[in-house]
Order: sequence, then structure tokens, then C-alpha cells
Amino acid sequence: MSSRIAARSRAFFSATLIFSLASLQPAIGAGALAIGKCGAYGQAYDHPAQASALAAAKKACKGDCTTVTMNRACAALAVDMANPCGAHGYAVAPRISSTLNEATKKCYDFGGKECVIRAWACDARG
Repeated sequence: MSSRIAARSRAFFSATLIFSLASLQPAIGAGALAIGKCGAYGQAYDHPAQASALAAAKKACKGDCTTVTMNRACAALAVDMANPCGAHGYAVAPRISSTLNEATKKCYDFGGKECVIRAWACDARG
């Protein structure tokens, strides 16, 4: 009797596992960062398509904003806190550490005095 119960348990577990795996969908991964004046930003990530990510990021950003796409990557925006309407920098890279460093470096390169990360996001990595 116990071998029948064990066999049924294994069959039930196998069927549950198969149905669970069948319901998995590929990761969605489109994202965007919108950058505006005076530290304004909007971000969107894990959208099914690049167009919807761009629209969502731009909608979240106040004012006239430019969009930067990310797909299986990270994006960051650094702003000069001494003058938020002045220098800023942004970057997109596969790893968050590289992205944060590059955005901060660009802010300083454009004349920033106290550059800090204002926004960052990483998208699905697939």
C-alpha cells in the first residue's frame, strides 16, 4: 500500500511541476529613463515593448524630457545638487555599478560640483 501512495505522490508532484513550468512566460524586459530640466525624471522598466516603456517614462517626467532606452541593462541619472538646474549626466550599461559611476562622472565632466544619483533602474536581465 505504501508504494502505491508513494507512486501517486510522485505522479502528483510531477504533474504539478509540469503545469507550473508550462505557465512560465519569458521575462519582459524593455525599459526607459526620461530626463528633464532641473532634475526631473521618469522611469519605466519591465515593459513588454520598447514603445510602451518610452511612453511610460516620458509620462512620468515633468516638462520637456528626453528618453533613454535600456534593454537588459541599467540606467542612471546624476544631478548637481549645488545647482539642480545645471549640470547632469546619465548613462546606460549592463551593470549597475558601471552605470552609477559613469552617470556621476558625466555630471562632473559637464561642470557639476556636487553630483549625486537622482534616479536609477535596472531592467529584466532575461
